[in-house]
Amino acid sequence: MERTAAAFGRTPSAVARLAESPELLNGFLELSASFEGSTLEPVAREVVIMTVAVRNDCHICVTMHTGKLRELGADTALIAALRAGRALDDERLEAVRKFTLEVLATSGGVADDDLKAFLAHGYTERNALEVVLGIGTYTMSTLANRLTRAT
Repeated sequence: MERTAAAFGRTPSAVARLAESPELLNGFLELSASFEGSTLEPVAREVVIMTVAVRNDCHICVTMHTGKLRELGADTALIAALRAGRALDDERLEAVRKFTLEVLATSGGVADDDLKAFLAHGYTERNALEVVLGIGTYTMSTLANRLTRAT
């Protein structure tokens, strides 16, 4: 929790609620750090996170990661589209959003054509697996946040 407080300048209520299970909190923080260290660029990582958060209806996650996108200099149209679950104007980031949704919809059984479409935007197979890491990390977070009624 100290690392989180240092990063955010405070301990977010969602993190405090997850601390009821130190195992879950530590797992989330470790996975989150791994995802942050991945080769996906920061805004692409946030696209994955926001796509999962919107899909899973985690309002606190959407709010927190809207702030993160603003810190990264993302434009308001991109943020609004992500929050609404709409297609993105940026084709490369839209490829990440669509691929994330496809991985979720197929439980990882993405069709070859869908994987090729993702790769055609300059992403790699490593990036595809990093999307899976982000989905796993933020599925855990969004479900736990909803369960604990984090606000």
